[in-house]
Amino acid sequence: MPLETPARIARELARRGYNAEREAVTLLAGAVDPATALDAAVEAAPDDALRLTTDHVRSALASPDGSPSDAGASSTAPDTSSVDTSTSAAGGDSSAHPPTDAPHTTVSTPAENPTNQSQSTGTPVETKGSQKGADSGRQPEPVTVAGDVTGRSTGTGEYGDFVSVFRDRYEKLSGQLRGRVNHRPATAIADMPGGSDVAMIGLVNEIRSSASGHWIVELEDTTGTFPFMITKDRDITDLVEELLLDECLAVEGTLSDDAGIAFVDALYFPDVPRTYRPNTADRHVQAALISDVHVGSQEFMADAWNRFADWLHTEEASAVEYLLLAGDMVEGVGVYPDQDEELDIVDIYDQYERFSEHLKAVPGDIEIVMIPGNHDAVRLAEPQPAFDEELRDIMTAHDARIVGNPSTVTVEGVSVLMYHGVSLDEVIAELPEEKASYDHPHRAMYHLLKKRHVAPKYGGHLRLAPEEEDYLVIEDVPDIFHTGHVHKLGYGKYHNVLAVNSGCWQAQTAFQKSVNIDPDAGFAPIVDLDTLDLTVRKFA
Repeated sequence: MPLETPARIARELARRGYNAEREAVTLLAGAVDPATALDAAVEAAPDDALRLTTDHVRSALASPDGSPSDAGASSTAPDTSSVDTSTSAAGGDSSAHPPTDAPHTTVSTPAENPTNQSQSTGTPVETKGSQKGADSGRQPEPVTVAGDVTGRSTGTGEYGDFVSVFRDRYEKLSGQLRGRVNHRPATAIADMPGGSDVAMIGLVNEIRSSASGHWIVELEDTTGTFPFMITKDRDITDLVEELLLDECLAVEGTLSDDAGIAFVDALYFPDVPRTYRPNTADRHVQAALISDVHVGSQEFMADAWNRFADWLHTEEASAVEYLLLAGDMVEGVGVYPDQDEELDIVDIYDQYERFSEHLKAVPGDIEIVMIPGNHDAVRLAEPQPAFDEELRDIMTAHDARIVGNPSTVTVEGVSVLMYHGVSLDEVIAELPEEKASYDHPHRAMYHLLKKRHVAPKYGGHLRLAPEEEDYLVIEDVPDIFHTGHVHKLGYGKYHNVLAVNSGCWQAQTAFQKSVNIDPDAGFAPIVDLDTLDLTVRKFA
């Protein structure tokens, strides 16, 4: 594994469960063979150590006589002055017909016709095994990961932590809007005379309707709050239906004569530029996008999974080199009332053991990246760090890349924002059915892209972990947005970003039936990374 920079070394240590002293990272970065030195340092650390110290590294780099070993430090070491080594990161319809807003898409079953913008802050992962497909002599590009909270979580749940995360949300998203309006702080607007033209960027603090049928939206910035009225005769009133509390937006308007409120003329979301042009791979290579496997449930569809795994071994699937799993690998325990009555495996660790066995059926030369979901054994509050070492040890059979939720994974130059999708419940509940529904989950995903945040509304079903920064902001536009959670298949393009909700591998449970969830199970969306065309394979 190439580890030529201190930042990458720090992330690799975090992936293995360690923080590190700055000097320790400096020593590793300056080693003749940093990867070997890192392995040796980890081996030298005590079993109960959570922080790699300088002494651990020096002990590992020194030979028995005290002189540097072959993996020892070189005469010069990279500068780590800018590296914080203590906190680092390691549809279609259920009838299988593509929706009207879908990209070029085909839907098939295994029996049918067979036939650069890398994330500089990510961690390279050396690919394994032989290369699949005709271009077998070529080594694939490293997989990089960005935006992963694993190893960086610092929140304690105190009031100040919540202030920090919302302030960071405001700073990041307001920066994307400042070029569109002449923003004035709330306190400055309050001091302006009536009739003045005003513009403000803020988080939505309150939405209410007046007795006369107008809408009042109160925005909050770092100085205070100010109310804006959207009158019912304006052509932007339909946008009010899309607003969620705590999202960031910009408004332009005119102050009333008494300067107590402003009348809105225009409203702007951070949004994805309509002119966005996604990155594509420079060769024909595919990625399978799946989620919600739910091993351990009585309704886990083992036969469908086995057909999928068998298909991956065929010539027809030779271009599939990546498998991206968007959470809920197992059914979990105690997730919903009376869940124990629907479990095939009642012990959470046994569930992961069984999942690991099913993962072994996937060809060994396929790169696997997975994030946790709300059924997995990690904290429920988002952002979710990746699995702990005990669970990682259980799932080592395929050497999968395990990262936090959400994370942006770049494969072959194509950035894929992976988010499990709990906030989709909030979006679908708050927005009109024609704008977001469980039957068309990709349309709910469009609104997250529009708001440039995977979980804009605080509260409700979503639990937010207060951190020093908001890891849920979509700072960089992804080429593909991949979610799960709602167990429905949906896909389409929003401003040229491919949005895919990949369904599930679990038949309808009694609980799902009680809440009218009819899952789309046994589907595997396959995306061509060189064209971003989508093929949906059905294995159920």
